[in-house]
Amino acid sequence: LLQVLTRHFSLASEMTTIMNGDDKLVALDQKHVWHPYAPMPNSVPAFPVKSAQGVTIELVDGRKLIDGMSSWWACIHGYNHPRLNQAAKNQIDDISHIMFGGLTHPPAVHLAKRLVDVTPEPLQHVFFCDSGSVAVEVGMKMALQYWHNLELPNKHKFLTIRGGYHGDTFQAMSVCDPVNGMHHMFSKILTPQLFADRPTINFGEKWKEEDIASLKTMLQEHHAEIAGIILEPIVQGAGGMRFYSPHYLKRVRELCDEYDVLLLADEIATGFGRTGELFACDHAKISPDIMCIGKAISGGFLSFAATLATTKVSHVFARGESGVLMHGPTFMGNPLACAVSLESLNILESYDWRKQVKDIELQLQTELEPCRDSPFVKDVRVLGAIGVVEMIEPFDMKVTQPKLVDNGVWLRPFGKLLYTMPPFIIQSRELRQITKTMVALARRR
Repeated sequence: LLQVLTRHFSLASEMTTIMNGDDKLVALDQKHVWHPYAPMPNSVPAFPVKSAQGVTIELVDGRKLIDGMSSWWACIHGYNHPRLNQAAKNQIDDISHIMFGGLTHPPAVHLAKRLVDVTPEPLQHVFFCDSGSVAVEVGMKMALQYWHNLELPNKHKFLTIRGGYHGDTFQAMSVCDPVNGMHHMFSKILTPQLFADRPTINFGEKWKEEDIASLKTMLQEHHAEIAGIILEPIVQGAGGMRFYSPHYLKRVRELCDEYDVLLLADEIATGFGRTGELFACDHAKISPDIMCIGKAISGGFLSFAATLATTKVSHVFARGESGVLMHGPTFMGNPLACAVSLESLNILESYDWRKQVKDIELQLQTELEPCRDSPFVKDVRVLGAIGVVEMIEPFDMKVTQPKLVDNGVWLRPFGKLLYTMPPFIIQSRELRQITKTMVALARRR
């Protein structure tokens, strides 16, 4: 009996220590750590994470959550993948970082070749970046400097479509939705750009030429000052999670050629299979002049991105005023990130990811359908491994986030959108827990 009581009190003491440690960690976090899209100090505590494995996130308090976010759409292979871990360990033994100016290394060269091989054929040149927003900045800078090199500096503006999101750095913010985006408060200091009406014909619907009329008119009137059209192909992500017709994208490509402007495709969120094609541009069978990729490029292992360009774009730089592209991040071409990204591509190509994404799509379509019956729901839409429930009213995250965690899932709604972008490795029973939670939440607002 004495042994049992001793063990009982020992466990109780252990749990108290863990809980006290938890509380201290959260308190320090709230005091010193500024989280994304959060106030400082933050009145809503973050959930401390102990570890993650596969599609399961384990909190410090022992609770386990099925991840429906892929850590903002990046961890397509899940967490703690042994092949990604091993690729990182192997590379660390050689070199984890080296400057990229005047030097190169095998992981960067081999990754660049692989990216050229898997992206649309005209894209032949790879500029490595630190993050998705930086990749967009580099792409826009490429376009501006391209026309400057051709002695057409008046082509200095960008045309985009409303409802878009391209990142939080300044050039990227300038082409985000100017009214309903997250950056309208900076409107007076951002570079003024041109905005066409967003597409209204959804993915899979019959094409009507009038859907492109607004953008076409903008091009007709302003093409002499437009450096490029930048957009998210097929899926408008953080700007509203809308899926538009591939025919729209095809017409954009044709109009860019007709009016002599560059096409920049922001594939940060859509690249590497998320929509059911390797890249969203593949739905329309087109190639941009410049493509930005990130998020899933490293399987979510490290912050990494790249901007790809055609020979048409890259080969005019040698004749320009500077003779070079005026950009060079300190951690450009980081060997560790390159090695892991190369292995992430190997993993993706080692199994039938298309079937896996299609299976996820079919399950999402079936299991989210009941949300349509809710009086609180405006729309339900699914494409590839993306499932979206759009509500009539926005979520109160102080209430919603704990509910989701109590249901054993990790989702991060924003505004009126409850959505999931799970890792491709998720099993049907795990995905069912996510969809059941989404349906329950949609019905009980």
